[in-house]
Amino acid sequence: MLELLVVVLIIGLLTGIVAPRFLGTIGRSEVTTASAQIDSFVKALEAYRLDMGRFPDTDPGLNALNIAPGNDPRWRGPYLKKGIPLDPWGTPYQYRSPGSNGRDYDVISFGRDRAPGGVGDDADLTN
Repeated sequence: MLELLVVVLIIGLLTGIVAPRFLGTIGRSEVTTASAQIDSFVKALEAYRLDMGRFPDTDPGLNALNIAPGNDPRWRGPYLKKGIPLDPWGTPYQYRSPGSNGRDYDVISFGRDRAPGGVGDDADLTN
């Protein structure tokens, strides 16, 4: 019985040391994934602008990368191989045109908290 208690104690100690490091790695990978997806949107939006002469309006937003806006013959999409994914936290990416701070557009993920603002893993990610 004493040996079993020692084994349970060792497992508990290892879990207490390994679990926080493992969970921190998961948080970093979600941020990295969101940043990579935003970068792919930026490249697709640049290709769209080259063809159409402008960036998509806020409405239809990122959907303009996969669905032709009307019958415009300049559209040479789809500009993404797959549909528009959700961010790693299961929330749709936000697109605004014109963007903030003088940018042509913003592509935004609200992060883990799924709300504007935040710090750390809860911070917003943008282009």
